[in-house]
Amino acid sequence: MLEWAWLAPRRMERALRAQGLKGTRYRFLWGDLKEERRQAVEALSRPVSMDRPHDVLPRVSPLLHRAVEEHGKLSFTWFGTTPRVTIIDPELVREVTSNKDGYFVKTKLATRIVKLLIGGVAILDGEKWAKHRRIMNPAFHAEKLKGMLPAFFSACSDLICRWDNLIANSTETIELDIWSEFQNLSGDVLSRAVFGVSYQEGRKIFVLQAEQLVRVIQSFGTNHIPGFSLLPTKNNRRMKAINRETKKILRGIIEKRYEAMENGERTETTAVLLTWTMVALSMHPEWLDRARDEVLQVFGQNKPDLSGINRLKVVTMVLYEVLRLYPPALFLNRRTHKQTELAGVMYPPDVMFVIPIMFIHRDPVFWGPDAGEFNPGRFAEGVSKACSDPGAFIPFSWGPRVCIGQNFALLEAKLGISMILQRFAFELSPAYVHAPYSILTLHPQHSVLVRVRRL
Repeated sequence: MLEWAWLAPRRMERALRAQGLKGTRYRFLWGDLKEERRQAVEALSRPVSMDRPHDVLPRVSPLLHRAVEEHGKLSFTWFGTTPRVTIIDPELVREVTSNKDGYFVKTKLATRIVKLLIGGVAILDGEKWAKHRRIMNPAFHAEKLKGMLPAFFSACSDLICRWDNLIANSTETIELDIWSEFQNLSGDVLSRAVFGVSYQEGRKIFVLQAEQLVRVIQSFGTNHIPGFSLLPTKNNRRMKAINRETKKILRGIIEKRYEAMENGERTETTAVLLTWTMVALSMHPEWLDRARDEVLQVFGQNKPDLSGINRLKVVTMVLYEVLRLYPPALFLNRRTHKQTELAGVMYPPDVMFVIPIMFIHRDPVFWGPDAGEFNPGRFAEGVSKACSDPGAFIPFSWGPRVCIGQNFALLEAKLGISMILQRFAFELSPAYVHAPYSILTLHPQHSVLVRVRRL
């Protein structure tokens, strides 16, 4: 215990400082976890100023924000007993995420956490990951996504009809919590496209996973301690129970799907993207008008089709800019599993590397002096011309482990926002409070209240 909790971390700290790295001082057992929690609680007590609404880094990640300001872009903090090195240089990000020599692997803690949440390809490494990735790739090819479009359209149509009915029963304008609305939409799309069932049948899975996400975050402060996740604490018992219940429901859905196939029948990331897209467009009505004009020019009041969706240039620019400022995933984590050299620094085994996507997406070195502002026009000539290094735009990760579902998410988002723009005008409610916060993905802390009326 003395070796693990004190001697080994102090040796690693001396080794890093001797090679020129700066960072926070190691604190016995907890590292920066207690300070990180204190700063997060303080930051979450204050919303973001609407004078600079996209300046959210000090609120979303106050510890890393302060560490980068005080110690530089290549610096370290402490995740418990493990040094956590921050990497913002896209060249180093490519080297770590491409993992050509097999030196950088998923962190042990991340693997345990993701296993409780979703499992599957996200927690695998090496040959097992490569095998599962090969199996899954065909499901996300363009032709397969084209076949999913009816499921996407049905789910979006249900949302539009529900909003229409609410407006018809009110005084022309309604106020909606679009965060809740888009969570339901995303679950509905996934249920229809993947399982061939309505959202109501798959609803319990999404409710359980939402609870699991909160409980996983609560466990961050203790799960770095070996064996703590095995103790029968109330939180650990509930997380395991949720995991068992989710698998049981999934087995039931799959069995029903098999029965349907034999009878000849056929068949949370997007919620975050759609929510911040409507918020950003409400904050910047000039881009809201441009996006609506394009949608009406391409589709009129007709049902959106895949050909038209692929021609939506302004909508795509808007979605890319939202992904830049409000990426669904905030961080990528890797660790060294043996002594590793990176950019002239020799790292010992079990050093954690954190790639703060939001920091890279807002760095003026790559994005220019307006890096903190909402300007979809920067993507007018595509991602490659939007910044000085295309590797500075990584909303869906980078390298061989780039998110396999990115095309699925973008197609769903384009269809959803197009159908909303066709039919509704919207603006932020005066009661809206801009308060993004990190819960593995970038969620709104409070309800996202938007006023909606029929065009």
